[in-house]
Amino acid sequence: MLTIAFYIAITVEAMTAALAAGRRNMDWFGVCLIACVTALGGGTMRDILLDHYPLVWVKNPYVLLLVCGAALLTIPLARLVDRLKWPFLLLDALGLVVFTVIGCNIGIEAGVHPIIVIVAGMVTGTAGGVLRDVLCNDIPLIFQGELYATVSLITGVIYFLGLTNGMPGDLMVLIAIAVGFTLRVLALVLKWEMPKFVFDRNMRK
Repeated sequence: MLTIAFYIAITVEAMTAALAAGRRNMDWFGVCLIACVTALGGGTMRDILLDHYPLVWVKNPYVLLLVCGAALLTIPLARLVDRLKWPFLLLDALGLVVFTVIGCNIGIEAGVHPIIVIVAGMVTGTAGGVLRDVLCNDIPLIFQGELYATVSLITGVIYFLGLTNGMPGDLMVLIAIAVGFTLRVLALVLKWEMPKFVFDRNMRK
């Protein structure tokens, strides 16, 4: 189940990244690069930090073909993809929690401290989007109040605590994904945001 969800998630991430590249008038190479960074950047960063090799796209180069193919397919379908905002937001929410669970599993396999297991999940789920926004010269979405990294963090904590308390792995995958996905969707619908720190040195005391 996780494997199928992973491929769906990287395809969606590639297509949304291609739209971001198109809005900045990038050439086709730029579209593919932004798509690869977005879809695979989180897992790559996690594996580098945990010294976990080979990287997913090195072990399975066909993943690169899938991501680039999805990105290039988005070019002629850009208007259609842009209109399908909510389906893509829902699939992105699913991708976030799936990437988080996969990242936690890698952390567990690496035998790292529980805190690093949670961080590994959060990096997997969010770092690709951060890299995309940085390359597109935007302030990363997760720094603008969006309940994105927080959802990933909660998902990872639920998943890891369930495993450490003897719950079946498959059951915890379903529970963590269900809770994280629901929380992310509620945040989108109800416009929940993290509190923001606003500092202006010219503000009157």
